[in-house]
Amino acid sequence: MKKEAEILVYGAEQICASCVNLPSSKETYEWLEAAISRKFPDQPFKIRYIDIFNPPEEKVVKEFAERVIEEDLFYPVVTMDDEIIGEGNPRLKDVYRKMEEYGYHAE
Repeated sequence: MKKEAEILVYGAEQICASCVNLPSSKETYEWLEAAISRKFPDQPFKIRYIDIFNPPEEKVVKEFAERVIEEDLFYPVVTMDDEIIGEGNPRLKDVYRKMEEYGYHAE
């Protein structure tokens, strides 16, 4: 494995106006965490939920949260290494592909 993956899920309590029939950002975060854990068991990774309206003080994270709001991105927005890998309704295949680039192996 190259390095431990860190996945950031940016979202908000209120569902994005364009995402009315989709799960909430928090539900998507929990779903991703469970799905990745099943696909890559015993392979550590980090996943964090970031509230775009109340982000932590980390400069990069705070700036991206502001970008989600300013650019009207469909949230949740899923990133790894500052690259958007899913927006609105993220696809597991895209997340898995990025994990495999990090050296994770599906089981």
